Amino acid sequence: MPPSPRIALYPGSFDPVTNGHLDIITRAGRLFDRVVVAILVNPAKQPWFTADDRAAMIREACASQEGVDVETFDGLLVDLARRHQARTVVRGLRGASDLDSERQMSMMNRHLSGNLDTVFFLPSVEFAHISSTLVREIASLGGSVTGLVPPKVEARLYQRREGAPTRNV
Repeated sequence: MPPSPRIALYPGSFDPVTNGHLDIITRAGRLFDRVVVAILVNPAKQPWFTADDRAAMIREACASQEGVDVETFDGLLVDLARRHQARTVVRGLRGASDLDSERQMSMMNRHLSGNLDTVFFLPSVEFAHISSTLVREIASLGGSVTGLVPPKVEARLYQRREGAPTRNV
């Protein structure tokens, strides 16, 4: 009997997906048989892009990577983990400020589901300064986000900034 596949969830809002996110997806793909990029639909947030647009951007950026699935979800991450039979959550830590909140979330997920562990990735040096929030702010103020996001995501950001309806580019 073959061993069970190693499945990891990489949850986030990905509004938009950045080259830092893609770096973590690629690196997680080396450790796990399958990485499910799980886009949280959070009614308390006002995202720039719809969940479907965010999923499309990630699918496009990860098209050449085997074992990467993308889906949207709402509710508890532990419930999504059960549905996928995932035992690992992947998270990125850019700095010390991320550690406190991520540690607390990791501990709560383990409390809710005793067999769900979190693996933290430090960003590659060239991506350590990138966040979706900063990317949106730079784009909204007319700055260049070249090198921070994939080119097609960059095009969508500029469409969004100029008030044009976003569409697949």
